[in-house]
Amino acid sequence: MLNLPVFDRTGSQVGSVEIDPAEFGGEINRQLLHDVVVMYQANRRQGTVKTKNRGEVAGSNKKMYRQKGTGNARMGMKRTGKRVGGGHTHAKRPRDFGFTMPKKMIRAATRMAILSKLQDNEATVIDALSLAEPKTKEVTAVLKALKLDGESCLIASAKHDPVLYLSARNIVRVKVSPAAELNALDLLMQKRLLITRDALESLRGKTAKSA
Repeated sequence: MLNLPVFDRTGSQVGSVEIDPAEFGGEINRQLLHDVVVMYQANRRQGTVKTKNRGEVAGSNKKMYRQKGTGNARMGMKRTGKRVGGGHTHAKRPRDFGFTMPKKMIRAATRMAILSKLQDNEATVIDALSLAEPKTKEVTAVLKALKLDGESCLIASAKHDPVLYLSARNIVRVKVSPAAELNALDLLMQKRLLITRDALESLRGKTAKSA
């Protein structure tokens, strides 16, 4: 069992919560995590690169000089890839690098990423993090009180909170995401995880239903 302290916005401990690792998969499969992260990164690639082959660059199709009798090596058109200004021999074309994996594997990888944060003491649980109006200064103060300032941090809320998002979007290396939209890539890209108690309970409930 993992016993995690729960803090308030001033950094004072106000309780604790016990987590059974089995609720988040029990063990971490590094290969599965790697495969899912590669999938997310591949799906983010634009794949819009394009270069010209010798049929697309400007120039004549005529042979540069006759084949024999000049004493030089034989040479074709000047658009060949061997010459400066010629086309690429293996020209690059726009392509889609994206691919998909089974949903069960993706969900399992997300649970494992959360478990890795919990086991490595890189997750901080806060009792609540609701704001009346967008105030970047308030979120900055909370991160400083919890000693999370200066590090990349992913803030996980129970539901989509536009006020929290607006308050944190200008803070360097801080990202906000509702619990339902967490993924392995975002969890592993950020060094620390700040999660509300409600968000943690919702994740525990989802993993119990999907198990």
